[in-house]
Amino acid sequence: MTVWGYARVSTPDQDPTPQCEALARAGVSAEHLVTEHASGARQDRPGLTQLLDQMESGDVLVVWKLDRLGRSLSHLVRLIEGLGERGIEFRSLTEALDTTTPSGRLIFHVIGAVAEFERDLTRERTAAALA
Repeated sequence: MTVWGYARVSTPDQDPTPQCEALARAGVSAEHLVTEHASGARQDRPGLTQLLDQMESGDVLVVWKLDRLGRSLSHLVRLIEGLGERGIEFRSLTEALDTTTPSGRLIFHVIGAVAEFERDLTRERTAAALA
């Protein structure tokens, strides 16, 4: 099992050091930490893609805060569900979300249900607007 970390800041003038220090305290070693300067709205983040490609079943991905991984709830849910399907666990330090524990998995499923509800409402609004 390897504990991987992902730190992201949106602009080059922002400093990822506080995130990196928190991830180190959470057990992420320097060689398993990816730091990226990119907007969270971008889905094509090369550092994140490379990190996800390196991860294996039994590994854990740790982020400082959920919004460092992505901006949209539905994108986050899809990403974390994809990790789970590969046997990879997930932890967010700020939100205390930890899929390695039963309560953390429960919280994640509640978040997933909210995201699904949000998608359904959007579909209904779109259909009503088209009608």
